Amino acid sequence: MPEIIGFEEGERCLTWAGLIPALEAGHRLPRAEIGDTFLYRDPDTLLSRAAWIDGLGIAVKSATIFPGNPADGKPVVNGGVSLYSDRDGTLEAIVDFHLVTKWKTAGDSLLAATKLARPDSREILIVGAGTVAHSLYEAYSSAFPGAHFTVWNRSAAGAERLASAFPQVAVASDLEAAVRAADIVTSATMSTEPLIRGDWLRPGQHVDLIGAYRPDMREADDAALGRARIFVDSRATTLGHIGELKIPLEAGAIAEADVVADYYDLAGGAFARRSEDEITLFKNGGGAHLDLMTCAHILEAWRAGG
Repeated sequence: MPEIIGFEEGERCLTWAGLIPALEAGHRLPRAEIGDTFLYRDPDTLLSRAAWIDGLGIAVKSATIFPGNPADGKPVVNGGVSLYSDRDGTLEAIVDFHLVTKWKTAGDSLLAATKLARPDSREILIVGAGTVAHSLYEAYSSAFPGAHFTVWNRSAAGAERLASAFPQVAVASDLEAAVRAADIVTSATMSTEPLIRGDWLRPGQHVDLIGAYRPDMREADDAALGRARIFVDSRATTLGHIGELKIPLEAGAIAEADVVADYYDLAGGAFARRSEDEITLFKNGGGAHLDLMTCAHILEAWRAGG
């Protein structure tokens, strides 16, 4: 029988320090085969994302997006992840959608930060105050103990809610000043217009961009990309699909050669900061292969925990 892993039970088995090596190990295996499908019944959507990594297994992550759910007190997004054996294709586990998404999304950014941010980073700015922002606080505080966190959000009430959940977090009212003061800027918004300006950045910073996932969305302007060394989790799932890079690539503001490395370059050493003064910028695309790596780690941790 497959394992059924719920959110709360899964959370008890996981640590950020345990997930990061699992994501690195997944990128030492052959490149993933990835496929996405969409089904629509206006205004509702079914998104299925599948990934197969030889030597690791198969995952199908299905998400239902029903915008009318909040009227009935239900979340907009629901779903689950099915994990299949690489050996014989049997169903090994069904894992809570929100558990996999939380740990995949923040873990993706945290892996990049451990390679690209200065280890002595002490001022961390979170841009946005939604569910992902809560996960980012948990993840970054695990890797940068003693860091001081600030949150900026378009709605001050949203920022205050995050700060009340984590008393160590201060609220910023001026985004420009907050960006200038930060060692790490991690952004998870739904913006279609750049929020983070290149002329606000200073040497030595690390910028982590998470929110944009559609071709019309981006969080940083061309100047920010031009000043930074650019990294992505996967060239295949970011360059031609997400506005953060697709728009400036098509406009000629940057070239594909400006993207220094993705996670499949970790083993060769290219995915790394070169100097204390350079600005590094990472685009978190969160492809289905990362869901598979995360889900396989969750199952391993679940079994190890009894």
